[in-house]
Amino acid sequence: MSTPAAPTTTPPVAAPPFARDRLVHAWVLVKSLSDAGDALWTIALAWTAVQVASPAMAGIVVAAGTIPRAVVLLVGGVVADRYDSRMVMVLANAVRVVVLVATAVWVTATGPSIEVLLVAAIAFGISDAVYEPAGSTISRQMVRPADLPAYGGLAQTGSRLGTMGGSAVGGFLVAHHGIEGSASVDALTFVGVVAFLVIWLRPRYPLDRAEAEPVLRSIRSGFGHLGRTPVTRTLVLALSGLNLAVTPALGLGIPLRASADGWGAQAVGLLEALVGLGAAVGALTMLRWRVRFPARIGFICLVVQGLSIPLLGVGPLWLAGAACFVIGVTAGVASALLGSVFVATVDGAYFGRMVSIQKLGDDVLMPVAMVAFGALAGLTSVATALCVFGISMGLLMLWPLSSRVLMSLRLGD
Repeated sequence: MSTPAAPTTTPPVAAPPFARDRLVHAWVLVKSLSDAGDALWTIALAWTAVQVASPAMAGIVVAAGTIPRAVVLLVGGVVADRYDSRMVMVLANAVRVVVLVATAVWVTATGPSIEVLLVAAIAFGISDAVYEPAGSTISRQMVRPADLPAYGGLAQTGSRLGTMGGSAVGGFLVAHHGIEGSASVDALTFVGVVAFLVIWLRPRYPLDRAEAEPVLRSIRSGFGHLGRTPVTRTLVLALSGLNLAVTPALGLGIPLRASADGWGAQAVGLLEALVGLGAAVGALTMLRWRVRFPARIGFICLVVQGLSIPLLGVGPLWLAGAACFVIGVTAGVASALLGSVFVATVDGAYFGRMVSIQKLGDDVLMPVAMVAFGALAGLTSVATALCVFGISMGLLMLWPLSSRVLMSLRLGD
């Protein structure tokens, strides 16, 4: 691709009301099947890695895609802003299909090895970095601004269900058919995505395209835009930081608390399930709830979420369960609302770069947050770590609430 996509000359096609928008409903279903395939592949990669390598090498294999993903993510944002998003998504998914089919053929011919797993993980990480910024623009191009929270709620629910189903099937599939079987099934899900993008999906509200310029200059322009645009800067920084407290709390805090108090592994599963149930309830609520000031309600939910995290470290199991459910509900509501505000307000010519910066911040800072939580819990106690991380999140989410412009934003038609 040497030239940017030409701007469309056809007038935009108005979207129907979200409840009757069969095209968008079908896209959410297709994307959910793709998420199921991703979960299936993740299980297969991790399981195969621990079968053929030492624990340390298996960890390297599983994490192999994250470094190239981080390196390429900013470039992916440039690509998303300069070229037609749908075509970028088609090409990235086509690369995924090639990687998965090649992996299946290679493993069938020679058996699983560290080399093939590393190559597959790295190639997948690179294709993810190109796909995600472009894929994030689709809701802006397909859905009316007023319907973005409903879209976010439905898409989030579909993604969670797809991931849960893919994880459940993934363990069975890799156990009985190996990684080659898992790769083949995942390839079929991406073929379905490519077919849908090529045959049916057509953007209704085209985005502005960025001007052609060298990649590094375009990346600098993205950061410059972030510095010049207070509302976008606040959203990007807040969305980059919102998972840095809750993910360590759920991923490390709950298992540590369950182990220390003798609750057992079944309690960990129950508490995680309550988070998922709450998130589904919160996301589905957005299908009907028309919020007047979405940013205000979204960040209030995140303040409540942060203040719920310390409850995971004190009291009986039922209190931790209630906190998990509240964390899930607030996550479901906030994700749909703040995601819709981000999609509706970011300048279209910089949209892909803003997505890539936000995701890069999350990718880079999350390992640091996990290590910091574990270290703090080891030096003090699990309850202290949960309290520090939860209160810090609550205070951090108070910062956007001080922005009058952001708090007064409304999503109109």
